[in-house]
Amino acid sequence: MNANTANMRTVLVLGDSLAAGYGLAASQGWVALTADRIGKTKPGWRVVNASISGETTAGGAARIDGELKRTRPAVVVIELGANDGLRGLPLAQTRANLDAMVRAAKASNARVLLIGMRMPPNLGKAYTQGFEANYRTVASQHGVALLPFLLAPIALDRSAYQADNLHPVASAQPKLRDHVWPALEPLLK
Repeated sequence: MNANTANMRTVLVLGDSLAAGYGLAASQGWVALTADRIGKTKPGWRVVNASISGETTAGGAARIDGELKRTRPAVVVIELGANDGLRGLPLAQTRANLDAMVRAAKASNARVLLIGMRMPPNLGKAYTQGFEANYRTVASQHGVALLPFLLAPIALDRSAYQADNLHPVASAQPKLRDHVWPALEPLLK
């Protein structure tokens, strides 16, 4: 750390390809756009994006302690679970991993924003409802901020996605930033 970052408070983003900005230039993703906004409106704060494309909640749970030690964040944003759902991983496993990450972040005295995801209906009603409920349950149990569905502003707009129909295009990223901001901004105190 240099002298400028030593006294700054950190927002750590632990996410998957949706937060890593898959298929985009580094400056185009919603996390980078949020970092720009924080830089202009919240002096003394910085964003560290520790997101990895393809990351599951198990990967996040395995990495969070190291990231907490490395960055010493005041706020942790957890945007994980989509890859668990796409792989049909057991709901209890995903919930346990989300729970472990929230507990670790809280134990480090960080405030937490849990960002939820939804799955397409082809996985069955019980799975999709249980998947969505995992986020509400974990957030409620730990009293942390919850944004129920990251992709809500663009979910039904096919033109907002890359050819894979999974990852948002650059022009959709400001909508995601603006969707996350009202949940994140109160934690930057």
